[in-house]
Amino acid sequence: MRLRLLVVPLLAAAGLAGAEAQAGELTATQALGKLIFFDTHLSINRNQSCATCHAPAVGWTGPDDMINKGGAVYAGSMHERFGDRKPPSSAYSTGSPVLHNQQKDPKKEAVFVGGHFWDGRATGERLGSAAAEQAQGPFLNPVEQALPSAACVVHRVCNGAYWALARAVWGADACNVDWPADPCAQPAAGSRPSPADAVRVEKTYDAIAHAIAAYEASPESNAFTSKFDYVAKGKAGFTAEERRGLRLFEGKGKCGNCHVLARAGQPGALFTDFTYDNLGLPRNPANPVYAADPAFVDRGLGAFLRGRADHDRHAEASMGKHKVPTLRNVDLRPDPGFVKAYGHNGYFKSLKGIVHFYNTRDAKPACPLRPDGRVYNEAEALAGKCWPAPEVAQNVNRSELGNLKLSTAEEDAIVAFMRTLSDGYRP
Repeated sequence: MRLRLLVVPLLAAAGLAGAEAQAGELTATQALGKLIFFDTHLSINRNQSCATCHAPAVGWTGPDDMINKGGAVYAGSMHERFGDRKPPSSAYSTGSPVLHNQQKDPKKEAVFVGGHFWDGRATGERLGSAAAEQAQGPFLNPVEQALPSAACVVHRVCNGAYWALARAVWGADACNVDWPADPCAQPAAGSRPSPADAVRVEKTYDAIAHAIAAYEASPESNAFTSKFDYVAKGKAGFTAEERRGLRLFEGKGKCGNCHVLARAGQPGALFTDFTYDNLGLPRNPANPVYAADPAFVDRGLGAFLRGRADHDRHAEASMGKHKVPTLRNVDLRPDPGFVKAYGHNGYFKSLKGIVHFYNTRDAKPACPLRPDGRVYNEAEALAGKCWPAPEVAQNVNRSELGNLKLSTAEEDAIVAFMRTLSDGYRP
């Protein structure tokens, strides 16, 4: 009860709507994770939170349709700095296990499962949770929230508006650090805590990550309130086109091979198997990374595995592979005109476009380069009845997509089914 008395006013003070109802659904740790998730002070310029790139109204991914229409890559707290991939959904992702190769036969190609980020680099090996390790990444990434150290993150959390809840959840000792100076200062000379306090800072930094992951695993994030879920409970029904789309999704379209409807040990259909694949996506010509480095190639999982003693031998066969995302909330948007981006680099701007690509990638001719040397974007490729070459030509999946021989009506049916995966449906 004492924790609830702390949680409700803190959520309300943070401007998080429906604080009373949400507090009833969240544990104290999840509520603390939510406050951290939405805290813009946890960035170098106090202008960016986790939710800046993972907004609930658009399925916990990028909320700016002007950005989504172009490169789909979001600027960091320092607005002149950009990453190189679009934000994946933070929802329905906490079930991703520690990164591992589930292929036991050394003579066969490795099958990596788990981890976080598009390239799996948040492995979960240190914290036992890939989601928690992912949560730590943006805080210290110079192209994202750009804070100088874990100590700075801990300092701002422990001295933030929700300091009392943090101490109640973690214990008073978690924030009992004798700071010689503000560790967020630039430069942070003389701000290093004592060895004992340094250990405390490390433990609290990990607790911050686990709190965020707890919120990402909460019913508020993983709501399971889509039309699909109500149909599964017998409280709603699919249209004829949606039913046809589901059959195609699991059958001729082969979508369900990776975006699986069921997984052992999971509470509901997550529409991902947490594996990695090279879909043969073209480079996104609007991605700012190419302006900074025209030679850049996003090799995904393979680049991360390169140099790791345990997995280097699998790096070459993993080049170009990126994590299979959940399809839950794939069409969730605030209004019909809002543009979402699809694919790890945001090349596609419509569900119809990416389904058509899966269907016809290998059946259409290759697009030429534009006169300025730029790759065709999605609209130009659709108009030209062609597809640009894959950014990474090796390891392209040709057995499950590329020439599915789906009709236009069948493509439309699959899109109609995927639109039933948005949370917030009211039967």
